[in-house]
Amino acid sequence: MKKIITLFAVTGMFILQGCTVTTEADSFDNDTIAEVIETAPVDFTPNNFSFRYNFRRSIVTSAVVLVYRLTGTVNGRDLWEFLPETYYFADGTRDFSYNFDFTNNDVQIYLQGNDLISVPAEYRLNQIFRIVIVPANLVNGIDKNSYPALMSAFNIKENQIQTIIPN
Repeated sequence: MKKIITLFAVTGMFILQGCTVTTEADSFDNDTIAEVIETAPVDFTPNNFSFRYNFRRSIVTSAVVLVYRLTGTVNGRDLWEFLPETYYFADGTRDFSYNFDFTNNDVQIYLQGNDLISVPAEYRLNQIFRIVIVPANLVNGIDKNSYPALMSAFNIKENQIQTIIPN
């Protein structure tokens, strides 16, 4: 009986030695790896020059969050600017910036500057952002400044983008 158990153990070791484990990073494909979330219009007010969005589920540590702000349209197409985005006074000094930070659980988008109350309403009110979550190892070589290039690289269609209300 000991010989049969030993035979099964040795056979099992050889069979299992050929198995591989697929990690989450190895199993990505271009139709499922990226997620894009669009905010409903956001107001930056004296009471709150920032907002936070809590992800539905924690993102993996190997993911990166990119944020874009809708700045207008060109030839009928939305123009998205990559954050951080800085605006300057005529003398070349910084007026204000849009910036963001993220954790595995949330993203916070905020205004920075010396006198945020004086930032014109067109830059503070009704701002729309797109939060893009992608694997960090697959974003290399993609022009992150170009929102259309990023969407094309990850094969994301407009109908796949979900709209949320910031919390």
